[in-house]
Amino acid sequence: PKTDIVFLKVHKSASSTVMNILFRFGEMHNLTFAFPQGGGFQLYYPHHFLARFVQGFSPLSPQRFNILCHHMRFLLPEVQKVVPSSAVYFSILRNPVQLMESSFAYYRGASAFSRVRSLEEFLSQPHRYYDPTSGDRHYSRNLMTFDFGFNPDGEVSPERVQLMLKAIEASFNFLLISEYFDESMVLLKEMLCWDLDSVVSFPLNTRDSSTKSPLPDSVVEKIKAWNRLDWEIYTHFNRTFWERIDRDIGRERLRREVRALRERQAELARACLQGTGSVAPKDIKDSSLRPLQHGGARILGYNLKQGLDGELERTCRRLVTPELQYSSLLYKKQFPPPPP
Repeated sequence: PKTDIVFLKVHKSASSTVMNILFRFGEMHNLTFAFPQGGGFQLYYPHHFLARFVQGFSPLSPQRFNILCHHMRFLLPEVQKVVPSSAVYFSILRNPVQLMESSFAYYRGASAFSRVRSLEEFLSQPHRYYDPTSGDRHYSRNLMTFDFGFNPDGEVSPERVQLMLKAIEASFNFLLISEYFDESMVLLKEMLCWDLDSVVSFPLNTRDSSTKSPLPDSVVEKIKAWNRLDWEIYTHFNRTFWERIDRDIGRERLRREVRALRERQAELARACLQGTGSVAPKDIKDSSLRPLQHGGARILGYNLKQGLDGELERTCRRLVTPELQYSSLLYKKQFPPPPP
């Protein structure tokens, strides 16, 4: 199994669920994480990543960390200073239309969104509300482009787009697609030589569907045009994702593996969860399992069954522990506070 991993956690793309998979794998195999200084949750995002943002990094010591997965704005030469040269690099993408709809709900306080009542209103005159000099502009335009380290306001010429795609391909071994999450997990398992249980998950940091509404076609087209760089990244890597599946796995085996993954997840849900699945924040009984609530989104969580036995309880709890709580837990384990 591969144990040296860089995961670029792209915003609003099922990346919290992937992070939970990496946290569990790292904890199980006693791997080290490149944590933000002081145990924060982001590597000085939205600044480009620098090695010195990592707790315990020193240019004088050759220490490398196994897993780098917290939110960052990608910068390859700096990332290479903190992970072994053998590290596998991957990320996950989401259709920019759904990504922008989610971003609007989640980052309502962002300067570009704060003066409009709806996404439609913003898209009717985006330049009226969008300021390319504001520090939070990336939440409202080409968010994936920004996370990969590029300029979200860059021109969209075929040459520039090609350079950007080539740069991503040169840095990353593969990219997953959140709309095909289970298929992505099969590919991840294949690329990292992991077993099935290492890639099972319950969806984390997901939004209550009552805050989602379908978008009219006219809005969809405006989102694609406004996020044209993201759209180019997404369509390109959605295509190469399926090419990779066909080359390395094949559709028949993919179907079998996806079925096995879903059956295992259903089995764990029956064993672990009260009720049938996620619940609203107010209904989560254990406050340590309550996810951070943000913006206009209602983030769902889970209730564990009572009286689970030791090992199963640990497995179940890890599957449903929200990102911030899990990160803090692992940070304290890696950097234990000095005894009083």
